Amino acid sequence: MKFGPKTYSATGLYDELVDSNGNARPHARRLVDYFSGMEPGELLDRQHAVDSTIVDMGICFTIYSEGDNIDRAWPLDIIPRAMPGSEWDHVESGLKQRLIALNLFIDDLYNERRILKDKVVPAELIDSSRNYLAPCRGAKPRHGVWAHICGSDLVRDHDGVIYVLEDNLRVPSGVSYMLENRNVIKRVFPSIFRNHRVRPVNEYPSALNAMLRSIAPESAGDNPEVVVLTPGVYNSAYFEHTYLARTMGVELVEGSDLLVDDDVVYMRTIDGLKRVDTIYRRIDDTFIDPEVFRPDSMLGIPGLMRAWRAGNVALANAPGSGVADDKVIYSYVPDIIRYYMGEDEIIPNVPTWRCSDTKHLDHVLANIADLVVKPANESGGYGMLVGPHASKAEHDKFRELLRADPRNYIAQPTLSLSTAPTLCDDMLEPRHLDLRPFILQGSQISVTAGGLTRVAMVKGSLVVNSSQGGGSKDTWIVEDGD
Repeated sequence: MKFGPKTYSATGLYDELVDSNGNARPHARRLVDYFSGMEPGELLDRQHAVDSTIVDMGICFTIYSEGDNIDRAWPLDIIPRAMPGSEWDHVESGLKQRLIALNLFIDDLYNERRILKDKVVPAELIDSSRNYLAPCRGAKPRHGVWAHICGSDLVRDHDGVIYVLEDNLRVPSGVSYMLENRNVIKRVFPSIFRNHRVRPVNEYPSALNAMLRSIAPESAGDNPEVVVLTPGVYNSAYFEHTYLARTMGVELVEGSDLLVDDDVVYMRTIDGLKRVDTIYRRIDDTFIDPEVFRPDSMLGIPGLMRAWRAGNVALANAPGSGVADDKVIYSYVPDIIRYYMGEDEIIPNVPTWRCSDTKHLDHVLANIADLVVKPANESGGYGMLVGPHASKAEHDKFRELLRADPRNYIAQPTLSLSTAPTLCDDMLEPRHLDLRPFILQGSQISVTAGGLTRVAMVKGSLVVNSSQGGGSKDTWIVEDGD
């Protein structure tokens, strides 16, 4: 495969656009032909146009460094990642199956606890989880749905098989960047879309709005009041909070804008108090109500949990959903699917060792140099060990952490993540990537066509998070036959 005078090589790994012989995969043929016709200088000019467009549109993210908040322009590579529609249809079915089962699981945990009584999942794992919130016991969210927005991270191994790497059920982020990636690529490459049938993603804000309206209390009628609750301008995902509120046409509020009176939530407006029916909250569980959780929280609304438990307001995602976000619980998801749905999982998990199991722990301690070790409840790529890329001192440090708190860790094999052509300086080189699709569940369930592709921009790295130097790509689901 040629890009200008240089040949692109996938270095023996599974590549999303190019096969092992260097030929374009059928679904990516037109895309590869388009970029293969460019000289390196033109590629660089187009990348600069992408970068300038991102700055002009104000697309940014915030990182925390030495106590400061630093805004950075969102990193987007010009070469899209493509997947055939038939493969995506299979993935979509698996994502729906997974979220339906997880919501049945969460609802059961806070009510009958049947799965614990039947010893499919150990009760001590749930009761020791910091994300299992006792104040949520007995709650009955509308439609039985607790996790309304889910971002499940997918990876493809060297064998071409797609795996679920983890589920994000608390406050999953990144969807605004998926939408803006598409907008930017359409601006810079308007002609490329005319030659492809790429499934759209721009319906996400309306689908999100419809889902949030569907979970509002029945008393709200046909026109419920929906708001997005943000911690404020200094939050790292504030760009996304403002973006989603604006594209849905709803109010963006902070905790101080809301109050609870007689177990009903109201929004302060210049015209007086206005009742709120659904809150899309982007604040962590323990900060949402100082009456119930952290009394020092300045972000939440006193009495919010009372209003939610009384059925007078819907919260998305519902508090307590994070119990299924735990990476130890992740290892039980195939069992959870079989228990509630009587089906085998459509998308497999990555093989996982639970360090709370003595035999598993012994294996991990003996093979730590070959494994990825993750804490149960961290996100963003923090607190983990990539064994093959770590020093002996780091291995020894993690062995101590595992022995001290085995419940808090899992381990997985180091996968040979798939790659895609990525512009690095003036050359196209393979870089590892993952994919975060977004699933919505209210009265109905839907999945975005693709999701946010994140790229490890450092050669050989498996860390794709933007806060640690990762980039992104537009994700194309291409109709078969194109």
